[in-house]
Amino acid sequence: MKHVMEALRKREAEEKLPVIRMEIDYELVTLHDAMIAGDEEQINKSKKKLSALRKQLIEWSS
Repeated sequence: MKHVMEALRKREAEEKLPVIRMEIDYELVTLHDAMIAGDEEQINKSKKKLSALRKQLIEWSS
C-alpha cells in the first residue's frame, strides 16, 4: 500500500509541477508590468502570490 501511495504522489507531482511553474512565470510577468507602471498595490499582490507559489513548488518538489 505504501508503494501505491508513493506512486500516486509522484504522478500527482509530475502533473502539478509544470502548472505551478507556469503560474510563477505568469506572475513574474505581472510583477514586471506592475513595476514598470509603478502600481504598488499590484506589486504587493504579485509578491504575495509568488511567495505562495514558491512554497507550493518546494512542497511538491520534495
